Amino acid sequence: MEKKIAEIKARIEAACARSNRDPKDITLIAVSKTKPIAMLKAAYDLGMRDFGENKVQEIVDKYPHMPEDCRFHMIGHLQTNKVHQVLDKTVLIHSVDSLHLAERIEKEASKREFTAQILLEVNAAREESKFGFYLEETEEALRKIVCFPHICVKGLMTIAPNVENAQENRKYFKDLYQLYVDIKSKNIDNGTMSVLSMGMTGDFEVAVEEGATMIRVGTGIFGSR
Repeated sequence: MEKKIAEIKARIEAACARSNRDPKDITLIAVSKTKPIAMLKAAYDLGMRDFGENKVQEIVDKYPHMPEDCRFHMIGHLQTNKVHQVLDKTVLIHSVDSLHLAERIEKEASKREFTAQILLEVNAAREESKFGFYLEETEEALRKIVCFPHICVKGLMTIAPNVENAQENRKYFKDLYQLYVDIKSKNIDNGTMSVLSMGMTGDFEVAVEEGATMIRVGTGIFGSR
């Protein structure tokens, strides 16, 4: 695992060099879904602090066993009836894909007098199998969600198509970056738009070249499932 993490970091640095970016601006999230706590602890010992999970139950189960400075990210589809279980255990919910879900997050966060940090999930490739707002719907949704006093929209996220050639996803990353820049320029969300979560094991270098600030790498760190 040490070798794999070092290799991922080297590839991030190379992608940053190609696109005149600072590697310090990229957060590497270790996608630990289905992996046992022992593997998360091994990654933690190698310096990893950010872990991505797809299922609420896995966060609930793993959270108490990890050190306090470990940061869990909810990156999978979140059902409204499970929001209350993850609010206090995640630093960021990447997958807010509907107004209905945002409303539930607001309701649960207000009960706790807590501000939930979220990203809006954008279905940049308009895949029927994926959740998320279409590019042209995102700004309107954002304008409604930023009115919720217990939610802070930190940015945007997308899950690009599963392709053999990572270059095929460049257009989707470009489109999301353009939307991100447009929204940022309008100051819709009081200037908190600072996160662009895109890119996974197969295409993170292209995502970094196109402006990603968070990448989600599972297989590249933990090996195949």
